Amino acid sequence: MNPKRTIGDVILEVEDIALSFGGVRALSHVSFGVREHEICSIIGPNGAGKSSMLNVINGVYHPQHGHLVYRGKRIRRMHAHKSARYGIARTFQNIALFKGMSALDNILTGRNLMIKSTFIEQAFYWGRARSEEIAHRRRVEEIVDFLEIESVRKVPVGRLPYGLQKRVELGRALAAEPQVLLLDEPMAGMNVEEKEDMCRFILDVNDEFGTTMVLIEHDMGVVMDLSDHVVVLDYGRKIADGTPEEIRDNQQVIDAYLGVAA
Repeated sequence: MNPKRTIGDVILEVEDIALSFGGVRALSHVSFGVREHEICSIIGPNGAGKSSMLNVINGVYHPQHGHLVYRGKRIRRMHAHKSARYGIARTFQNIALFKGMSALDNILTGRNLMIKSTFIEQAFYWGRARSEEIAHRRRVEEIVDFLEIESVRKVPVGRLPYGLQKRVELGRALAAEPQVLLLDEPMAGMNVEEKEDMCRFILDVNDEFGTTMVLIEHDMGVVMDLSDHVVVLDYGRKIADGTPEEIRDNQQVIDAYLGVAA
């Protein structure tokens, strides 16, 4: 746990969420809470329902039962545009960037919800459009510096190495200035050096910006090092919920996921 941060009260509650696709049960009455400023990891075998849970939180999927509580507001059906306005941002397991656009312009798209100028003002680059673009580009340049991608800021992301593309996707999410950041396997497919870099940036975002994070990750070394709180899913059910130390010693988790204890 990062000693610099103070973990706050519960900011996001998942209450009795059940989600099915036809006869397939993806989530079975799952409940847990995420505290402000913490890094909460969701782990479990493939098919456990981890990505489905993130999709429920940011409104891509609508559960058949249960609800979310975000900052005290009860939400029966979250929608993607509402989650963005609530300050919930997301990265994806499969990179979802505009490959022909530069790294800088991809990150700039994360500021879209903050644009207040009209289409006419933007077309003539007049009034609020000019001042907004200057302010948004200044913020994006700060993110570029923070993520140490100054040298590739003008390069089309389709030409960047995989690890840098993942970093650009993180930058685009940060551009929305989220209060809660959902990270779906941010280190999937990375080599050891790229993972170390991404871990450092995740900790820096959490520490410097105070961003609450919900993380899906298969690398147990990463999970145990980064997390304040771990939720374990198995076949859509929650089987454990606690600190990394509690999860490491939980026999049910060992049997279902971590393997035989050394």
